[in-house]
Order: sequence, then C-alpha cells, then structure tokens
Amino acid sequence: MKRRNALIAAGAFGVAAAAATPALAEVVDGRGDRPGKDRFVRGADISGLIKNEDYGAVYRRANGRKGDAVEILAENGVNCIRAKVWVDPVDGYNTKDQVVALGKRAKRAGMDLLVDFHYSDAWADPGKQHKPAAWASLSFADLKTAVYEHTAEVLTALRRAGVKPTLVQIGNETNGGLLWPDGRWDQLEQMAELLTAGCEAVADTVPSAKSILHLAEGGDNGAFRWFFDNAVANGVPFEAVGASYYPYWHGELSALGANLNDLATRYGKPLYLVETAYPFTTEDSDGFANIITDPEPVAGFPSSPENQTYWLEQIAAVMRAVPDGLGKGVFWWEATWTGVEGAGWDPADPASGNGWENQALFDFDGRALPGLRTLGRL
Repeated sequence: MKRRNALIAAGAFGVAAAAATPALAEVVDGRGDRPGKDRFVRGADISGLIKNEDYGAVYRRANGRKGDAVEILAENGVNCIRAKVWVDPVDGYNTKDQVVALGKRAKRAGMDLLVDFHYSDAWADPGKQHKPAAWASLSFADLKTAVYEHTAEVLTALRRAGVKPTLVQIGNETNGGLLWPDGRWDQLEQMAELLTAGCEAVADTVPSAKSILHLAEGGDNGAFRWFFDNAVANGVPFEAVGASYYPYWHGELSALGANLNDLATRYGKPLYLVETAYPFTTEDSDGFANIITDPEPVAGFPSSPENQTYWLEQIAAVMRAVPDGLGKGVFWWEATWTGVEGAGWDPADPASGNGWENQALFDFDGRALPGLRTLGRL
C-alpha cells in the first residue's frame, strides 16, 4: 500500500478509478475456524498500531466501550494480522522487537501473523526500493547474506517468543524489484537471487510458514505474469502470491478477478490479497491532507461506511471465486491507523501527518466501523 503518502507526494502514482458497478456478490461466512488451519484469512495490517498507541490513540468497540485494538479485531472475527518490519528505522518503529510484540498480542488473541519484510529502513513500494543504510556498500554476495540473515533473525526472534508466522512476505510491492539497484527489475537474475535468499531463510527458520512474493496493481495481469514467469524461470522457491488492490487505483473489479484466476491456473499457488482499503469519509482528523479526497473514489460509490463495507464484500467474493480454492484471504491495509498527532507516515519527520485515517476501520473517535465486523465475517 500505500506508502501512498510518500508516493503521491512524489507523483509516483495517479488515481485510476474504476467506473463499473459490480453486482453485489454472495459472501461465504467462514467463521468458526481455528488459528493455523487452512482457512480463509480475514486479515488486518496493523503495522502502525504501536506508534499510534504510544502517541495516545484510543480504540473503542462499536458500542463505544474502550479496549485493546488487537482484542477488538479478534472479537470481530479477524483471524490474522499483518506487520511490516524495517531494518533500522530512524524513529524506532516497525522494528524486529515491535513485530515480536505484535505477534505475541495476536497469538494471545487467537490470531495468526503475516510478517512483511521491506528490506529497507523505511517504505518500500513500486516507486522506491532503497537499501538499508547499513547495507548500502555491501557486495552483491554480502547483500544476499544480509537478506538471509535479517529474515532469519526476525523469524527466529518470533519463534523464540512462541510465535510462528503462517505467512512471510519476501519484499513489499516488488513490481520493480527490491534493494535497488542490485535487485532492480532490469537485473532479473540478481533480483531472483535476493528473493531466493529470503525464501530460503523462511524455509530454514519457520518451515511451516508460506513465503509470499507481493506485487501492487492487482488488476494488471501483464505485470504479474512478467514478474512471476521470471521468478519461476529463475528458480525462486516462493510458495504463495500476494497482491495489492485498491479499487480507485488498480482498475475494475473484473480485472482483479481475471488476474487472480489466471494466476491460480498458471502457477497453482495460494493467492492472498494482502492490501486493500476504501474510505469511509472524505474528512480528515489531523489537518494533514488525505490521499483519497474524491467524494466518489470509484464512480457511483461515495466515501461512506456503507461503501467501505460494500467494497470489502465485493473484493472478498472475487477472492472466494478463484479456481481450485486458491483464493485464500484478504487483508485490510492499516486498519488501526487513526489520526494521532506525532504518529505520521514519515519516520524521519515527527511533524508528518496521516493521509490514510479516512480509510481505517475505526472512525475519528476510535470507534469500530461496520467494515470491521464485515471483515471478520467474510
């Protein structure tokens, strides 16, 4: 996602709103399954939660009663959290220790964990894949070793804390590769070697976890086929495919469905929509301009709690319809990232704000929105 705060500021993406109106699809109720089983994942990225809490964020159940955000997610049926990890962030957030802390909280609440490795000190996405400062001068051989060791270190810390992730992302939105320039898209063999190093660390450290390769632009079948054909040709031992899909950026819902169906048929691997979101309002709560301000981010669908829920249902139905049961789950991106002064998007700028709070699953008073209950009942 979304590092969109930075991406939009840099002009890396424009908004491509979908104009079609999909019919409301039947959504299967997958409640009642248990952690660790081969179940439909009803996930929430909560990478910003600890920082938000440290700066005073309050979370409430739908009835207004205060509570722990992780527990509120679990009470509503969310069964997996997603947490990103940076190598050496300047503000001290999204570190190994914090991923472990979130993982322990998730386990206590009966939820699984997806670890999202960015292999950077800050946001990594299609517009930027900067090396961590400590890795900047490494030879390529040493860079591969650093990827392996960093991945293994974080996963070992989780395992020792009694937390075994079920899913591990090797890179974040790596449409253009990772760890530029060594692993950029035009260095295919080196890109594959870096991805392989991460996948091998997962297999060696937490063999029960599935390694995911993740791309943005979930409706762009050509981009996915190019990337994954090359990953297969170069022997990357990935076990699952991850996609981001934002309806206002990534094309019509039918394009998402066509892409997912083709990926399932072509590669035969589990598919996860690891990022999606939709606004519940056009307002902002912290004085920092929101990324999505259009009253109708998708034509015919104004920003509202009802349409936030509607799009979640539609996206989940598309995932459920993937052939051979390979559509395995959906994650809402930054479900708990409400607007709190000091908890902005830029780790290097304490004054930065939050351009995403109108797409969280908690409103400006910290109260759980209907979309959270919908997520937990997919």
